[in-house]
Amino acid sequence: MLTLVPTPIGNIGDITLRAMQALGEANTLLCEDTRVTKKLIHILKERYNLACKEDQNFISLHSHNEHHFVQNLTPDFFEQNVVYASDAGMPGISDPGQALVAYCIENGVKYDVLPGANALLTAYVASGFVETSFLFFGFLPHKGADRDKALQKALYNGYTTILYESPHRLDKLLEELIKEVPTRKMFLAKELTKKFQRYLSGTAKEIFDKLEGNYKGEWVVVLEAGEAINSNISQNDVLELELPIKTASKLISKITGENPKSCYKRLLELN
Repeated sequence: MLTLVPTPIGNIGDITLRAMQALGEANTLLCEDTRVTKKLIHILKERYNLACKEDQNFISLHSHNEHHFVQNLTPDFFEQNVVYASDAGMPGISDPGQALVAYCIENGVKYDVLPGANALLTAYVASGFVETSFLFFGFLPHKGADRDKALQKALYNGYTTILYESPHRLDKLLEELIKEVPTRKMFLAKELTKKFQRYLSGTAKEIFDKLEGNYKGEWVVVLEAGEAINSNISQNDVLELELPIKTASKLISKITGENPKSCYKRLLELN
């Protein structure tokens, strides 16, 4: 059997009794990082007297080797108690895990997913935005046309939108939002459940000024719902007209709501 076990996103006290039981009874632990999981189990043994099976097997399973690992699985691997644990939070949410679940479904392997700590839901509730529907984009692409396109989708979909962002790219995101949606309200949560947890609300410029360059920590960004801009005409429809890039970018920006400069830059890269 496979059990996906969520782990605390910061405060060790957020571990559940069921998660501890699954970790203790596991014969094999598939870990995003074996060092992190071993450290967690060591802490649980010290603080909560967690009893574990002897000779537990720890196997590294992360985004770089997940596909290869699953390709080489056989159903009899799950005749033992197998646990998958990500470094922090719910497996499968911006972490590996979904491929394992898909394998179990396709091969008739029994599996279970335990509930537990999750950064995006915690930040969504803490944001105070009253819309009951939201979209989760995870981490945006780092740069180039892919990032510009993803950012436009995040800003103009009509829903509260949640992003993850790393400390060394948060300033870039804020600068982009200042330029694109200067009046849009947003909420930032830093280091959720940890000692230096922090909440910030306001426009991108207001938050940028409050931070004063202090971007340390892992961030969840919640964007207030903006206007949804939809059209039956696609970018490809416009490009098929073989218009000059500058003209095409203006037309696409009118249709989609994408920033004209970003659209022009993206089309240049496509060509």
